[in-house]
Amino acid sequence: MKIEVWSDFVCPFCYIGKARLENALEAFPQKDQVELVFKSFELDPQAEKNTGQNIHEKLAAKYGRSLEEARGMTANMTEQAKMEGLDFRFDDMVPTNTFDAHRIAKLAESKGIGLTVAQRFFQAVFTDGEDVGDHDTLIRLATEAGLDESNVKETLESDAFTEQVRSEQGEAYQIGVQGVPFFVINRKYAISGAQPKETFTQALEKAFEEEKATPQFETFSQNEDAACTEDGCEVPKNQ
Repeated sequence: MKIEVWSDFVCPFCYIGKARLENALEAFPQKDQVELVFKSFELDPQAEKNTGQNIHEKLAAKYGRSLEEARGMTANMTEQAKMEGLDFRFDDMVPTNTFDAHRIAKLAESKGIGLTVAQRFFQAVFTDGEDVGDHDTLIRLATEAGLDESNVKETLESDAFTEQVRSEQGEAYQIGVQGVPFFVINRKYAISGAQPKETFTQALEKAFEEEKATPQFETFSQNEDAACTEDGCEVPKNQ
């Protein structure tokens, strides 16, 4: 079973949704048969770095709210995160551009540690108050998560993984993604938003039962003998 997750590292519900999916997977008997892939989606590709603006000021400006109302919005998300074992500290959060963070996440995926690096970036943004748009910060965080420092530097100094990041965002638009997180199971079932753990559990169970009941291929073979195995070749009896 394959689960693809489109998300952005500065999206609070992406982190919450990730935790809920992982909690559902932890209790899923067939969790070892699940491949989890995180895909790139920038909520604001034009976001600037080093604006000096805190998250509450940015939210207030974006939605036409007061600072007090913006704090109320983040307080609600903080409570939801706490229920999933996450520690959100919005007062420390640094709004930034996440394009390079997505490129490093793709580097990590190519090295087999994509999920580890994604987790480190989410924690860095929402708990540690790190700026994942800053190259020095990305190098440190990615190295802590297991990537080779020189590989990270080379990636940031080049356009490596740019095409993949853009392609994954384009793919999201093609399949109708309008917001993140967005989860796709076996390219058949979609879950939009940070739904409750029970929703993920139901989707996992349904997808697994369907996958188990459906053969990988529809067979048109008429003669089982006309084939070779490690034990040799069987000559068809009617020839």
